[in-house]
Amino acid sequence: MGKWRDGSGTLNVDTDGTDGTDAGTREVPLRIAASYRARTRGLLGQDGVDGALLITPCASVHTFRMRFTIDVAYLDRHFNVLAVRTMKPGRLGLPRLRARHVVESEAGAMAEWGMRPGTRVRIVAQATVV
Repeated sequence: MGKWRDGSGTLNVDTDGTDGTDAGTREVPLRIAASYRARTRGLLGQDGVDGALLITPCASVHTFRMRFTIDVAYLDRHFNVLAVRTMKPGRLGLPRLRARHVVESEAGAMAEWGMRPGTRVRIVAQATVV
């Protein structure tokens, strides 16, 4: 996908079952933040997240003024997971060299979905009706 737009979609996580999760594809509701305003806001001011948030383009995040602990997955340009970190509120994440996108979710959710370094994910954006 070329140009990203703010909106919603689905995060598809392919799992092989070696980590204790069921093998197959896990579909997760996704919100996409691609504009400067949406990327800057992220999950600030929220008490939780239903599914996940894709921030693109993005190579690092912070959790200042956040109300809850989050999982952060750094993705390369091919949507391969480079790293997964859990961040408590008030932290500054270091930039990832090859990261082009970041997925955020509530703490513990990514382990449940089977997201770990090396996992490939797919983003299916919903078409916007004008």
